[in-house]
Amino acid sequence: MFLLRDDLKEIAAILNQGGVICYPTDTIWGIGCNIDQEKAVERVRSIKNYPPNEGLIILVNSIEMLKSCVPEISPRIETLLALHARPFTLIYKKSKNIPDWIKAKDGSVAIRFSHDEFCKQLIDATGQPIVSSSACIYGTPYPPHFGAISSEILGKMDYVVKHRQDDKTPCDPSPLARIDQFQELDFIRE
Repeated sequence: MFLLRDDLKEIAAILNQGGVICYPTDTIWGIGCNIDQEKAVERVRSIKNYPPNEGLIILVNSIEMLKSCVPEISPRIETLLALHARPFTLIYKKSKNIPDWIKAKDGSVAIRFSHDEFCKQLIDATGQPIVSSSACIYGTPYPPHFGAISSEILGKMDYVVKHRQDDKTPCDPSPLARIDQFQELDFIRE
């Protein structure tokens, strides 16, 4: 159990104080911070050499939290998110309660409803969505497991989560989709 190796309250305190962490998500390892910590979000962008006009993905731990981030979710999409076996990230054209420094240039926001128990508990401990960006420099291959994360990235973290560091199972990023005007999914990355 991850609680024997990581103290969620300690990690949440680091995030709530503006820290940046490296952590396992329901897909690949990510770099994260709280969405309301502008300087922490700037650090994530700087660490990754991430373009300022591109939005960052955020993770939520429940449909209720997702509803606090977007003005409207169709019942069909809500059911799909709750029941879909593989996690996927949706880009929403409109959002609410999301700071501008998270959004893409066009105002859209990418959100993934995490089913991973560690992520859900971490989000719950912080009380808000958290940033999730792959633990690599922008434009380079994502790390398929913890051992593939560069020491350059790890050395810039305020905390590196211990949970799943020994897991060498290769992981892929989540599929990425937009919701079109007919409430259908338009996949950008599968």
